Amino acid sequence: MRTGKVWLWGLAGAGAVWAAKQLIRQRRKMDFRGKTVVITGGSRGLGLVLARQLAEAGANIALCARDIQELERAKQQILPYNPLVLTYPCDITDRDQVNTFISDVIQVFGKIDVLINNAGIILVSPLQHLTDADFRESMDTNFWASYYTVNAVLPHMRRQGMGRIVNIASFGGKVSVPHLLPYSVSKFTLVGYSEGLRTELRSDNILVTTVCPGLMRTGSPRNATFKGQHDKEYAWFKIGDSLPFLAMDAEESARQILDACRHGDAELIISWPAKLANAIHGLMPNLTAEALTLVNDWLPEPGGIGEERRQGKESETALSASPLARLTDEAAVVNNEDY
Repeated sequence: MRTGKVWLWGLAGAGAVWAAKQLIRQRRKMDFRGKTVVITGGSRGLGLVLARQLAEAGANIALCARDIQELERAKQQILPYNPLVLTYPCDITDRDQVNTFISDVIQVFGKIDVLINNAGIILVSPLQHLTDADFRESMDTNFWASYYTVNAVLPHMRRQGMGRIVNIASFGGKVSVPHLLPYSVSKFTLVGYSEGLRTELRSDNILVTTVCPGLMRTGSPRNATFKGQHDKEYAWFKIGDSLPFLAMDAEESARQILDACRHGDAELIISWPAKLANAIHGLMPNLTAEALTLVNDWLPEPGGIGEERRQGKESETALSASPLARLTDEAAVVNNEDY
């Protein structure tokens, strides 16, 4: 009898916590209609998917990226949902360009309600072929760029008394994956920064959401960078990005990200493999370290082109172009990654 009562009290307590959480989420709920949303790296991939869904929800969209032609193609995809779209060529690793971009967005739309730091780069290589420059480049794009945009937008959000910031980190910012070391280092940094921002900005009514996706089918492997045996590195990376039981559809991922932003959630880990691996790593880090060591043993050896670089689209083989990677190829077409 006593055990049964303990279980009942435990269930009641869990139910009360869940109900309180749902109440808080509803109180924080944001309607995107009429809101101005800035998305970095918004010309292709996940950024473009987020922009389409936000435009459909009635938001004003401001996209930045380096490539003017990519931005124009992205704009043509968004216009059918909402004509209020600003595209802006900007190198977000340059603080001055970022400050000018944010100022111009405020001048055009009068406000910025949401900042989504989505821009990022991926370099796949064994440790032996990595250089200091590789780590600096990843930090510049995957961390410092987000730091610059946050600092540029914060004074405005503080003045208006509210704001939402979404930092797209990665599962690689929770668990370091072999052959992705510069990427993981930069994403770990972004996760720590984002979590600290959350606590310090809450009193300003600015809610920061840290997003850590697992594998996601955006079509981005074509534009990732590879070293060493680049064709083999590209093959495993692209096929892994295609497998339905490992990788999540980009549209569903974007829906989850926007739901977390809409309700001001602190963190979102996307896909059940990423959630499971993160939980196991938190409880048994030695086990995941040993498992990832075995994974590393299966990955391509150093060699090939060494420290030279190739993009994914320069690394296609019969294997990476096979039906195993079909879903990634299809996503590339839809999400402006196939150029």
